[in-house]
Amino acid sequence: MLSSIIHNTDSFIASVPKLKRKKYGQFFTNMATANFMASLFCFDLTKPELHLLDAGAGTGILSAAVIDKLIQSGYTGRIYLTCYETDELVLPLLKSNLELAKEECGINYEIIQDNYLTSQLFEDNPLFSDNTNLYDYIIGNPPYLKIPKEAKEAKAMPSVCYGTPNLYFLFWAMGIHNLKQDSELVYIVPRSWTSGAYFKRFRQYLFKHCVITDMHLFESRDKVFDGESVLQETIIIKVKKTKRIPDYVSITSSSTSSFEDIVHFCAPYETVVAQNQFVYLITNDKDAMVLNQINRFPKTLPELNLKMQTGIIVDFRTREVLRDQLEDGAYPLIYSQHIQNGRVTWPLGKESEVIKTDRKGFLQENSDFLMVKRFTSKEEERRLQCGIY
Repeated sequence: MLSSIIHNTDSFIASVPKLKRKKYGQFFTNMATANFMASLFCFDLTKPELHLLDAGAGTGILSAAVIDKLIQSGYTGRIYLTCYETDELVLPLLKSNLELAKEECGINYEIIQDNYLTSQLFEDNPLFSDNTNLYDYIIGNPPYLKIPKEAKEAKAMPSVCYGTPNLYFLFWAMGIHNLKQDSELVYIVPRSWTSGAYFKRFRQYLFKHCVITDMHLFESRDKVFDGESVLQETIIIKVKKTKRIPDYVSITSSSTSSFEDIVHFCAPYETVVAQNQFVYLITNDKDAMVLNQINRFPKTLPELNLKMQTGIIVDFRTREVLRDQLEDGAYPLIYSQHIQNGRVTWPLGKESEVIKTDRKGFLQENSDFLMVKRFTSKEEERRLQCGIY
């Protein structure tokens, strides 16, 4: 069944321009990834019926993978599948694929053609959630798309939003809201939620209701969605709606989405989830050892009278004050590429390395600094790169 649905999806992808799908953050999961995600569930085969949810179902690939895995596991009860999908282009194929699943596996399904985020009441209070539909297992590849903070989806879920929201974590939060107690959710999502102020409220909501049990990391960020040229670093995450914190998180990694060279590692829960505030994506004992050593430090940077701040210039917003050469009333403008081999090397002979302004908010006192690159790619030899100034 799944192979037929994958074949149908490939034909659909070939018929719809990539830019059109990208507009909606729409990238389809391949067979190997769908099967791996479905394999993470710990199915309760004793229940007479199971309720599954696939929000943003696309063509039904993930739904089919879960159903296949249930049948292969020997489940003989009734399966009720709910799919949310609003894309008029993909809806006919989704219905056709689910009809195939119904014929082959005897499932019951419902396609809801409504906005998954605004059609439900998202309230972190049981008094307001009596009518919420709850599910035993939720799987998803949500849309990866930033939305304005004034968007109706963001306004419908203000308790988890800060700054510029992304649809993927709103789908995830609503999934947690729709999850039965002691039940499981598996999503494939970007890594960005693991830290940062924009995702703080979401992480608070996540860890108030769930624990992380499994994570899968991809070593190569361009191999997850076959043929889609997606460079977003993604992970597969499994959470369980429970207050019982596990001793360990099961972490796997592979170089591609074929999962042929998968490596397994177990890390202490408190090492991965730091005081319910941040999530560390570690893949081996060395990573865990480094984190444990850092966590033993008796003081934080502010306690040592050290202040960290981000750069005060956004070059593309201040083009009118940028220069290529030093002149009277101009000052060096330091970029991340000037941080080389532990030092700040300036100039490099590149464009816009100078700023000419008398606006104090654009200038920094000429003092001693340790400059750190905000972003480094996982392919680089050192993830933390600093330069003394």
